[in-house]
Amino acid sequence: MQTLNYTPTERIIVNKTVDRLNYILSKCLNKVVLDLGCFDETATIKENSGNYLFEEISKVSSVHIGIDNSSLLPEEGIKFGEKAEILFGSVYDLDKIPALANYNFDVIVAGELIEHLPDTLRFLNDMKRLYSGKKLICSTPNTTSLSNILLSVFNRESCHIDHLQVYSFKTLTTLCRLAGFKNWAIFPYHVRYTEMIMAAKQPQKTIVKASESIINGLENIFPMMAGGYILEIEL
Repeated sequence: MQTLNYTPTERIIVNKTVDRLNYILSKCLNKVVLDLGCFDETATIKENSGNYLFEEISKVSSVHIGIDNSSLLPEEGIKFGEKAEILFGSVYDLDKIPALANYNFDVIVAGELIEHLPDTLRFLNDMKRLYSGKKLICSTPNTTSLSNILLSVFNRESCHIDHLQVYSFKTLTTLCRLAGFKNWAIFPYHVRYTEMIMAAKQPQKTIVKASESIINGLENIFPMMAGGYILEIEL
């Protein structure tokens, strides 16, 4: 964990770029997992593809409980068998969801969530209060990603309609410091164009795959230009 001076020219020590899905799954293996903001209605095209995060966590975890307040999620939630279900609720009111008291969670996952939140610092403080001693894994897009830098040349930007902010290495560090965390690590992750590839027809599919491979190679060389960051925190 690097101590930053927040000067424009200081060198930042950045970990190697990782595969987001594989990294998160490795932390969930045989664990009791609480998965926040997990019902990604914009990514349902990835179901049964091996790239849908909720589905893949359910395969490797011992118990997998999701929480989401999407308007497309029924109030009774969705049950996926004995060990996996999504409950309707807000990530700001986890202590008001009685069913969660039945579980002793090992890992809390917030995949592509914090960029949607109006108050991320409050969220992190709630995590520390409710799940002290557990592990929190957040993933979020990177404000200095190569993909968006390239798109900006053509007056374009890749951004979800509900994104309220995009984080950088330093702003993620600031959040951890202000939340009072003592141990955390930040890992850049490779951009993936899975939804575009699955939706595209030839020859566009081949072009998108090639573009992903080239950008992933550059993300290995310049990790601060990776598609996003994984923030791993000891609560």
